Amino acid sequence: MNKIVANPTQELAEFLVDFRYEDLPDHIVARTEDLLLDWFGSVLAGRNARQIQILEGFAAAMGPKGGSSDIFVSRKRTSPFFAALINAASSHYAEQDDVHNGSVFHPGTVVFPAVVAAAQERGSSGRDLIVAAVAGYEAGIRIGEALGRSHYKIFHTTGTAGTLAAAVGVARILGADAGQMLNALGSSGTMAAGLWEFLRDGADSKQLHTGKAAADGLLAAYIALDGFTGARKIIEGEQGMTAGMSQDADPTLLVDGLGSRWAIGETSFKFHASCRHTHPAADALLALMTKFQLTAQDIVEVIAHVHQGAIDVLGPVTNPQSVHQSKFSMGFVLAMIALNGRAGVSEFTDTALNDPAVRDFSAKVKMVLDTRVDQAYPKRWLGHVEAVTRDGQRLEMQVDTPKGDPENSLSRAELEEKAMRLAVSQGGATVEEMQGIIAGIWKLRDMADTKIFFNV
Repeated sequence: MNKIVANPTQELAEFLVDFRYEDLPDHIVARTEDLLLDWFGSVLAGRNARQIQILEGFAAAMGPKGGSSDIFVSRKRTSPFFAALINAASSHYAEQDDVHNGSVFHPGTVVFPAVVAAAQERGSSGRDLIVAAVAGYEAGIRIGEALGRSHYKIFHTTGTAGTLAAAVGVARILGADAGQMLNALGSSGTMAAGLWEFLRDGADSKQLHTGKAAADGLLAAYIALDGFTGARKIIEGEQGMTAGMSQDADPTLLVDGLGSRWAIGETSFKFHASCRHTHPAADALLALMTKFQLTAQDIVEVIAHVHQGAIDVLGPVTNPQSVHQSKFSMGFVLAMIALNGRAGVSEFTDTALNDPAVRDFSAKVKMVLDTRVDQAYPKRWLGHVEAVTRDGQRLEMQVDTPKGDPENSLSRAELEEKAMRLAVSQGGATVEEMQGIIAGIWKLRDMADTKIFFNV
């Protein structure tokens, strides 16, 4: 039975302003640096994307001609608000940004854009940035968990909980007290939004969700510092987020283990450049084909055993019409694995989208709800596939820990390689520029001023 917490939002807000850099274990500091590099590579991979160029045009028309904060894909400067908007949208484009399993939430794509933009404006230190990022992750992950599985069926948690996560991170950069943090949560919570309906149309809303979450969170934090008030129980109140956006909410999760459990350390890196719901099956199919030495031509059917969340998100994408939409097709992603042995950023192209071999294999794939897999979700994302071969064999493979999870994480060498690949894929940065960025991030905790650190 869950304990009764009188005002969990307020208790969370007080914790978020009280902890200091010295309270963070070394491995949490290192993990934050890892996640920052992972995010930065994803930002640069959004360069040249139509959706990002549209948002850049909007910022150019509506925002200042210059400013304190970098738009990394264009190497222009603008206000923190517009920098957060564009960098957040861009970092969610390649589908390589981090994810937290239990909350089904992409923290980095909303927290880092807002925090970095504010840190550049304030000239914050590397340690200030680390603390702010940890606070944002802590808040967003806990809020996502509290909203429950029913929330994710309709709402894109990265757009909803992400707005509050960004607000918390920026509020820490600005030096908010507990009352101001609570107000930032209240204002960001009332702006939180993001609906999954866009998947049916292959619409551009996913990047808008992250862009607006980061920018609106930043807005909520800045106005809170000037005395703008927000609801004090925006999460658990009678007309708050849990009341309107969930049927299985548990607000006690907002404060469970505060100070002893650091949620940022539970965050996973994305190994494949596709929706995270495809990753367990992708890992399982790759392992199966490797073990039994199969080619794509040897397989006549693939059955992916999945949790309900995968069906909710991937089910609507039956005939992808764009590269981005193809990353939400289980069939298409498994075709990339079967035909190429990987599903990285370079595999998802217009050529692949229209390749008859890819389409043919994709049609062989179906998803089925597996009770055991579903019961483990979202704490664990199990991969289980069956493959039927041309000679009539029915082969199975299970992967309990997908590549990128904390128990099967990417090494720093692998993170460097991933960030480099993402950065150069669209000409976002040169190899030499990224080498400088990587070296700097590994020394982030000792940096006195982050104002010009991210210039590339």
